[in-house]
Amino acid sequence: MVRAYSRGHSIVYINNQWVYTDNLVPISKEERNCAKCNCMPTKEGHDACIGKIDNATSACCGHGVEEPYIIFEKEER
Repeated sequence: MVRAYSRGHSIVYINNQWVYTDNLVPISKEERNCAKCNCMPTKEGHDACIGKIDNATSACCGHGVEEPYIIFEKEER
C-alpha cells in the first residue's frame, strides 16, 4: 500500500486514486487546509503561509510533516 501526505494530511492510494486515510474520501473531492498553519492554499495554489515566491518553480511549507523547501528557476548564463 502506498502512503503519502497532502497538505500534511495522511493519504493512501486505493483503487487508482488518492484518498484521505481518516475518511477514505478522494483528495480530488475534498480540499483540506494545511495541517500546520490551518490555512487553505491561495487561489493560485500556493501555500498560504509562504505565498508566492519570485523565481521559484516550487515551494512547500512542509505542512508539519516534512522540512520546508524552495526550488528556484535555474539562471541562464
